[in-house]
Amino acid sequence: MKSFFTLAIFLFSYIFSASGQSNVLPSFGIIPAPELVNMQPTKGPSLNRIRVFLPLEVRNPFLESLIQTTPGIEISASLDQSDVDWKRDNKLSSEAYLIKVTKKKILIKAGSSAGFQHAVISLIQMLTHHGLPLPQGIIEDRPTFAYRGMHLDVGRYFFSVEDVKKYLDYMAYYKYNHFHWHLTEDQGWRIEIKKYPRLQEVAAWRKETLVGHYNDQPQTFDGKKYGGYYSQEEVREIVRYAAERNITVVPEIEMPGHALAAIAAYPELGCGSGPYEVGTKWGIYDDVFCPNETTFAFLEDVIDEIVPLFPGKYIHIGGDECPKTAWKNSPFCQELMKKEGLKDEHALQSYFITRMEKYINAKGKQIIGWDEILEGGLAPNATVMSWRGIEGGVAAANENHEVIMTPTSFCYFDYYQSESPDEPLAIGGYLPMDQVYHWNPVPESLPVDKQKYIIGGQANVWTEYIPDYSKIEYMVYARAMAMSEVLWSKKKDYASFLPRFVSHQQLWKAKGANVANHIYDLKPVIKAGDGKPVRISFSVPQGASIAHSINGREDKALASGEEVRIEHSGNHIFTTMHSKGSGRPLELLFDLHYGTGADISINPGPSPKYSGNGPGSIINGVKGTIEKYGGTEWLGFEGTDPVITLDFKKDLNFNYIETLFFKAEGQWIYLPREIEVSMSDDGVNYKRIAGIKNIGTHDKIADVRFTPHQAHGRYMRFTIKNYGVIPEGKQGAGHRAWLFMDEIIIY
Repeated sequence: MKSFFTLAIFLFSYIFSASGQSNVLPSFGIIPAPELVNMQPTKGPSLNRIRVFLPLEVRNPFLESLIQTTPGIEISASLDQSDVDWKRDNKLSSEAYLIKVTKKKILIKAGSSAGFQHAVISLIQMLTHHGLPLPQGIIEDRPTFAYRGMHLDVGRYFFSVEDVKKYLDYMAYYKYNHFHWHLTEDQGWRIEIKKYPRLQEVAAWRKETLVGHYNDQPQTFDGKKYGGYYSQEEVREIVRYAAERNITVVPEIEMPGHALAAIAAYPELGCGSGPYEVGTKWGIYDDVFCPNETTFAFLEDVIDEIVPLFPGKYIHIGGDECPKTAWKNSPFCQELMKKEGLKDEHALQSYFITRMEKYINAKGKQIIGWDEILEGGLAPNATVMSWRGIEGGVAAANENHEVIMTPTSFCYFDYYQSESPDEPLAIGGYLPMDQVYHWNPVPESLPVDKQKYIIGGQANVWTEYIPDYSKIEYMVYARAMAMSEVLWSKKKDYASFLPRFVSHQQLWKAKGANVANHIYDLKPVIKAGDGKPVRISFSVPQGASIAHSINGREDKALASGEEVRIEHSGNHIFTTMHSKGSGRPLELLFDLHYGTGADISINPGPSPKYSGNGPGSIINGVKGTIEKYGGTEWLGFEGTDPVITLDFKKDLNFNYIETLFFKAEGQWIYLPREIEVSMSDDGVNYKRIAGIKNIGTHDKIADVRFTPHQAHGRYMRFTIKNYGVIPEGKQGAGHRAWLFMDEIIIY
């Protein structure tokens, strides 16, 4: 316990030193932070124990369990003995609540059972993370967004009923109210449909599973049968469990893509001749539902069994990543397109989605789809989940459709959360907790009168590389605390959030949960590309310094914010040093070369999603990691052809040039089609000195080297041609490929 309080004090010192002033919001340990807190420390006699009687509207096993396991509060046998008074207030919105604490009583008002639950959880958190006596005053609170979701993919890896219940408990503790349950995939169909028993017998099982990362070559498999599914009774149990926690379950039944498992069970649902088998590796498969009457009858039967299981208003139908290859090669599909007057296969997908939407609407439900359902025309009553960025959400909101924002750059918790080489295997990308926290779900580009259509946001957890619940905890729990505040709180302050996060993280850790904590990781800011030597700086807690060694020899320590030149190549190790302990060492291998002192310009520039520490990230002397294309080293270009110009400020002779490119076709990242290197004396007239076309490699990194003969000049230019449009049969088919580039090394 002593070490925990020391850690909290240490962090408070960091917050105040970083902000320069004490502007921390007084949230008394509550996550997400309440809208209004007007409380003062208690003076004189006060409650030293809280007895609470739970009326029927409030009573449920979840809250009873929380109370029974929280020191300082206990369940009372009668209202007369209760220190808490309850009042239903119909003037409050359904999830709003008010807590008034006096010396002798606690008054809780709410607009519904959900509001009462949120109030009790806030009270529990105050007791857990602040303790007795409680401060006196008022908390008034309500959510910013109506839809606050967490998603779980059980198609790639299957999670038990008990695991799902743990997930729901976590969600309720942080006031999430929608559980998006991704139940069907190419790699497994996870819900019992009684009319189609082969979904349980065949579609729920794959013969083996990919080992390692999708991008590893050659791909290898474990040779072990894997699978599972939820019986309808288990589904009802989970839905009941969620409802007790005021969480609505949104089932996802993928269509028309990500359907290989179902087609393997019932081949007549596909457009080809087969044979089909349940997917054994990740990614996208060409075999999708064929839009024939057999398929529609099957899906309507599935919906007929799904609807009674899920009382919420939404059914998610997927609609994402649907290759059109099978439809293009299908005489039936081509004839159907002519008959229905459909101009292309995108319009055929819209026809498919619209037809299923009509059926689902007739059952009293609304559909949600990923933003690909915009292609070919949006179904009339659909809600859009915008995942590929904000553009789909903006387009849908401008058409007066409800939107749930879930862009990859802020909401994909299967991405790496630290740049440490010790991080467990993930799909790729980089999404630290502070980036999650600083997200605004309402795009600035959206007109004011359309902002009301953004009904909320959602954290997504795809499980290709998350095989067990312990890793769910590691990948999700920390960042989901930040996301809860994004979706609930009107007033956000990262300095206030951090000490509350530390306290909550310690609580989950004490419960045995595998919660990540990367807030003490050193995050370097490396500056280069401005004609000056490479510099590095860090922000660290007050009272801390940064030990620095070069090739094993101690160098001058750094202070917080101090910018230090990197003057020597070699292995640089930085470690946070404090009287309370040291942080995890950060190891950076610097290779200083001609390029590290140059001016750089890039046109067009990298995507804001993957811009590192600016254009100089690719000439700062540090190579990007082989596993993570996000973070501060790799620059990502979304379908563009960058022209990179280096100005060395004087004429130089060159005999060696090296460039690095990332290859991860599973994440839409392709090697360039062509690279041309040219030199100039005046920055106007350039002469080609080297080039290459059709780079090939089986590795994740393409290391492209040139040894030009008698290259000389002040300026060097790299003209890089993007791969182009991703072909059919590949993940991201039809989209322009990403290009990721890191260090340009020049001698």
